[in-house]
Amino acid sequence: MFSPSQADVRRFFCSVYAKALARQPLEAIETIASHWIDEHPEYAADFADVDAALTSMGNVLEGRTNPFLHLSMHLSISEQCSIDQPRGVRQAVELLTHKRNSLHQAHHETMDCLGKMLWESQQAGKPPDGEAYIACVQRNATRD
Repeated sequence: MFSPSQADVRRFFCSVYAKALARQPLEAIETIASHWIDEHPEYAADFADVDAALTSMGNVLEGRTNPFLHLSMHLSISEQCSIDQPRGVRQAVELLTHKRNSLHQAHHETMDCLGKMLWESQQAGKPPDGEAYIACVQRNATRD
């Protein structure tokens, strides 16, 4: 299993941002990451300076979402849907996307479920509960 460090994640997103700006060829995973970077222009400055990104590791971003964590979650959900793992995630996110008429909004609501699942797993010292995660996304798809 690949377990990138916080620095690796920051370098990855900064590299993708730089390559996309320079119109350099992107690997498949970089293309997906670049799409989510484009969806979040408010994070451009965070991705533009790799040294600043590495220096700011560990800093709490008062009143701000961590752009690297946020984009990592978008990327994780995209990958989960591409292989349908946990089983049912693809359909649940597709239903939510249809309900919200926005893949981006569906991802943001799915992130809430993903974050909850991971937090509960860590608190209980147990593996993540994929069924509860999928159920949470499905509930979001059935509410207005």
